[in-house]
Amino acid sequence: MKHAILFYCRPGFEADVEAEFTFKADIPGKWEIGQGFCLFLPKRPADWDKLYRTLECGDWVFPRQIVFVAEALDLPPKDRLTPILNALDGLHETHKGPWRDVWIEYPDTNDGKEISSFSRKFGALLDAKLATKGWANQPEATARLHLFFPTLERVYIGFTRPDFSVNWQLGIPRLRMPTDAPSRSTLKLAEAFMMLVPESAQVKPGMSAVDLGAAPGGWTWQMVSRGCTKIFAIDNGPMKGSMAIHPNVKHLREDGFRYRPKSPVDWLVCDMVEQPARIAALMADWMIKGHARQFIFNFKLPMKKRWNELQRCMEIIDDALGGAGIRYQFRARHLYHDREEVTCYLSKIKR
Repeated sequence: MKHAILFYCRPGFEADVEAEFTFKADIPGKWEIGQGFCLFLPKRPADWDKLYRTLECGDWVFPRQIVFVAEALDLPPKDRLTPILNALDGLHETHKGPWRDVWIEYPDTNDGKEISSFSRKFGALLDAKLATKGWANQPEATARLHLFFPTLERVYIGFTRPDFSVNWQLGIPRLRMPTDAPSRSTLKLAEAFMMLVPESAQVKPGMSAVDLGAAPGGWTWQMVSRGCTKIFAIDNGPMKGSMAIHPNVKHLREDGFRYRPKSPVDWLVCDMVEQPARIAALMADWMIKGHARQFIFNFKLPMKKRWNELQRCMEIIDDALGGAGIRYQFRARHLYHDREEVTCYLSKIKR
């Protein structure tokens, strides 16, 4: 198998990757589905090269990483290195070599975790071999080499453009849980700021925010830590830890769908457990009425046909904002710290 496109994803979301790609890219081919990954084999090899030059991972919702596979090998158990080196010898000139760096990767599954210890030792050995040939660790190179092991007996050899791909191995940013945050949900918002929000639009000290569905305070904590000095935490449940007493936080036990601020705020963040369509309509209403300038929110998606539900929510937002004559930026991503949900960023584009 050559000229395939490899998608990393959360286990159980392979069908959503396929649905999104099928909708966005009108390219003939066939799929091979794994656990925590899937492959698309274009019927025309020219499509593979075209997509390599144009497809940016950041534009997609469900893939964590998108790798362009040039070779797949079945490996003998006693010597995995030699066949890989032989394959790379043939690929070096024809497929994007030399390479900026080399990543040894595997699925985000229990079986994949067993490969992780092998990958560390094997990666060091491979790096040493490639260094003698001058094929890797070349900062000026335009491609990164990926070796993806679905099992220890098979490897997909592929490439990414670092400017078009996610710059974390396995497509997963490793975030530490803050010791004083009230809940692990704070990591979702931290990742959202990393993956979705442009650098020029990040939270600045002194900004204001509303957190809908705030309790126990994980997202409120994140906004405080980023410099917001006035945060309205809206939830009938209790805030916990420092967020229950923080001077910059005002906890209001109100319905998140009914609450509106007395004056506009810089940010609205929302992690309420509710039907996605209701959240979409609520976010659009806030933007149309000028209650907030930038938004981060989650859609809690159904177990099946997640892409279809996300499309429906995007249409609700587009119809409402388009009808109001508002130009906007919208980005959605299934983050590592998400579960059955997608996190979205919405902001108005200034005329």
